[in-house]
Amino acid sequence: MAVCEEEVKLLGFVRSPFVNRVQIALKLKGVEYKFLEEDVSNKSDLLLKYNPVYKRVPVFVHNEKPIAESLLILEYIDETWKHNPMLPSDPYQRALARFWSKFIDDKCVPAVRKSVFSDDEKEREKNYEESLEALQFLENELKDKFFGGEEFGFVDIVAVFIAFYIPIVEEVTGLQWLTSEKFPKLYQWSQELLNHPVVKESLPPRDPILAYFKATYESLAASK
Repeated sequence: MAVCEEEVKLLGFVRSPFVNRVQIALKLKGVEYKFLEEDVSNKSDLLLKYNPVYKRVPVFVHNEKPIAESLLILEYIDETWKHNPMLPSDPYQRALARFWSKFIDDKCVPAVRKSVFSDDEKEREKNYEESLEALQFLENELKDKFFGGEEFGFVDIVAVFIAFYIPIVEEVTGLQWLTSEKFPKLYQWSQELLNHPVVKESLPPRDPILAYFKATYESLAASK
């Protein structure tokens, strides 16, 4: 099942894990779409039109109906294109998938960011510890090959930030999160996810993102 390109648009930029989530979902569903690259420092009129509330990417547009916020976009995609479901069919398991997805956005992503980019050293240390605690919860929750079972699903797609971006941040900062010693199940999961054909084809090239994060981090360090 494919959708004509003019019916589906995605506003985003390639270095966003939130945008990457939507790209993986669309690839999994086989949905054709037009990608509109946004400059977050100079937001387009189209972005402001489609997402006047938050004014940020990703924005998913289906038949000129815009949807913002990546978790909502993923659910919309799953409900619109039924094949290759991302959320479980069981209501309880579906609720759990939503819970852990929100946990990743509320606890993991902010703590990792603040571990690196906070101006205050104590704040960075506090958030680093909080990020490790959050990852431990996910380590304990991971029962199968993927959070979605034998096939990757909703939570795995949301957690692409952990699998793809955290190792890049580790390389730039020297901090350690996703090691096989600290989190053996999460580490193995990350390798499985990154090597999945759908994910591999959806993620942007690693080297330019590494270079971007390195330059950003060095610039920040120089300004302190």
